[in-house]
Amino acid sequence: MKREDYAIDGMVCASCSLTIEKAVGKLAGVADVSVNLTTEKMNVAYDTRALDEQKIISAVSDAGYGAKLLAGTFSEIEQQTDKKTRQLDKLWLQFIYSAIFTIPLLYIAMGSMIGLWLPSFIQPASNPKVFVMIELLLVLPVIILNLDYFKIGFKTLIRGHPNMDSLVALGSGAALIYSFFGTIQVFMGNYSYSDTLYYEAAGTILTLITLGKYFETVSKGKTSTAIKKLLDLTPKTANVIINGQGKEISLADVKLENIVIVRPGQKIPVDGQIIEGNSTVDESLLTGESMPVTKKIGDDVFAGSLNQSGTFELKVTKNQKETVLAQIIKLVENAQAQKAPIAKIADKVSAIFVPVVITLALLAGLGWYFIGGESFSFSLTIMIAVLVIACPCALGLATPTAIMVGTGKGADNGVFFKSGTALESLQNVQTIVLDKTGTITTGIPSVTDIVSFNNFTKQSVLELATALEYNSEHPLAKAIMMYAKEYNVNAMKTSNFQLVEGKGIQAVVDSSTASLGNESLMEVNKINILPQVKLQVDKLALQGKTPLLLALDTRLVGIIAISDPVKNSSRAAISKLQDAGLEVIMMTGDNKKTAAAIAKQVGIKVVKSEVMPADKAQNIQALQASGKLVSMVGDGINDAPALAQADVGIAIGSGTDVAVAAADIVLFNSNLLDVVTAYRLSRVTIRNIKENLFWAFAYNILGIPVAMGGLFLFGGPLLNPMIAGAAMSFSSVSVLLNALRLRSFKSSEEM
Repeated sequence: MKREDYAIDGMVCASCSLTIEKAVGKLAGVADVSVNLTTEKMNVAYDTRALDEQKIISAVSDAGYGAKLLAGTFSEIEQQTDKKTRQLDKLWLQFIYSAIFTIPLLYIAMGSMIGLWLPSFIQPASNPKVFVMIELLLVLPVIILNLDYFKIGFKTLIRGHPNMDSLVALGSGAALIYSFFGTIQVFMGNYSYSDTLYYEAAGTILTLITLGKYFETVSKGKTSTAIKKLLDLTPKTANVIINGQGKEISLADVKLENIVIVRPGQKIPVDGQIIEGNSTVDESLLTGESMPVTKKIGDDVFAGSLNQSGTFELKVTKNQKETVLAQIIKLVENAQAQKAPIAKIADKVSAIFVPVVITLALLAGLGWYFIGGESFSFSLTIMIAVLVIACPCALGLATPTAIMVGTGKGADNGVFFKSGTALESLQNVQTIVLDKTGTITTGIPSVTDIVSFNNFTKQSVLELATALEYNSEHPLAKAIMMYAKEYNVNAMKTSNFQLVEGKGIQAVVDSSTASLGNESLMEVNKINILPQVKLQVDKLALQGKTPLLLALDTRLVGIIAISDPVKNSSRAAISKLQDAGLEVIMMTGDNKKTAAAIAKQVGIKVVKSEVMPADKAQNIQALQASGKLVSMVGDGINDAPALAQADVGIAIGSGTDVAVAAADIVLFNSNLLDVVTAYRLSRVTIRNIKENLFWAFAYNILGIPVAMGGLFLFGGPLLNPMIAGAAMSFSSVSVLLNALRLRSFKSSEEM
């Protein structure tokens, strides 16, 4: 299964995105398709054995729109941004030129009705032919400038899937045709038609809708600021060593294994490994950690980071599309491209909305003409007003704009939602399960105590433990190796190394079997733990330390205690989650006493300890079976199944690639307070979407009956088509402005 993104041209409202989804969704081999009106992108998952990109592009083309496969490079994203800027400039000029002709048209058409001065030679009473001719000449440039509404509107109408442009084209087109008929009548001597022309209504509708589109495009641009900020982190060039000399080349031309020079004050252009020199690097824009990180030969550095002090050379280890920064941008883009389940409400309405509006407009016009006994001119006014006011733009923009701003705001704070579904689901979570090591604690354990028995010294205990842990990748093993390095302890040779999952390790050292692990490992190997030793183990565990028991054959020879300090933010984060009404559970493979000690430090009441890695997902499943919606927060490889099983998986960004890949949300700052930020952001974003949908629905529910003459029926005013056009544009802009309120959201650390 392959997933690709396509840039889509020609969309104007929710009906367009639905039409494209239906056209592509019908293709054999398509598993999932989502079209985002705000980003103007389509995300497709399909079987490459049944389908290729050209067939997808053809399906979009047959539906009346344009599609282009996106490669996802930085330069391509920048090109898309530049395209939006050009589109914005084009719309502004289109509005300005339209207004230049519409304002005098409006003055001439309406002036005499409200007592404004008009030269006698263009007054309808004295010179009706000149009057209608000037109106026609003024409206023609407006029509030419806005011809796309008619081209797209009638094309989609003929294809059977009308959109917003169809409504505009039908409304303004009907006004123009009737007015042109009236103009002919005036020239034939029937001067009464000069009072019933709609040139000014058509011109004003087209001009106001163009202004509305301009404001929509401005607002859409503001919603994607997060991606622009991320793009700005990367320099456009890199200083690459070629034939022994440094040469500045375009970032797009940098290849794997190239050697790049980075000087103080420069941003690192690519992901790589330092091969010469050392420095301190500010990685805060990627990780959120404010303290600069010391980098030396062999250390990895990341694109977008700022080199602060020294000059160094790095070997490029990842191409542009695979850098950490590129992955972050991809996360943000994916979240903005995929629809949240709440968007289905608007989709279902929009799918039937436009044809229903066209039917209502016709019924209202015919009803007033045949049943109400009104003039054709009156009936036409009703029909035009209904067509124009009912455009479902606000419905189409309600969800994607809020998701764009919400996910963008999350990215600003180091919280990356992988999809709109994750953003929506998190606010419904009732229970949050936290892994201990690397999530609640720093994940950087250190040796705190060494106790020896049976004629062993602390030095010999450390030497034996170092021998056992030499081949292990476990965080506790690294703590012992670091401690041994400080005391210049060399590892003895071992054989028959064996990992006993969830219990510890054992190996043969000098023809004796050595084992290091928890009490369960000692029980398996039938090693007796004396009461006084048990007291020491319990004492260390109650201090929040992890005691590892060391045995040689059947003799217990020592205890090594390791402590993993609690993160500074953990207690505050857990307190805020509990204050929000969430149940917080800690789940760890650690022993009961150590787990209980850590839980007590951070204020967690429910603890699941001594949980084997394979059982973590089952524990999540058991919570779900009790009817709870569960979120899991973790950072290790053994957390990946639990992250995938949870309703919402949250990965600490400093964790493994496997954990990050399995999760729905990634916290690149590795700060537990960001779980609170993610939860709060989910709640305010979904509330914002509901507000948008309410106003979009309410606007159309109230607007259509008024346009159909509901108020006029009871002695109230008739809705002028020009006012309807302005109101339609305002409804879309108001939804966008409401979504942009999310930009004032503050993270849990800022509060």
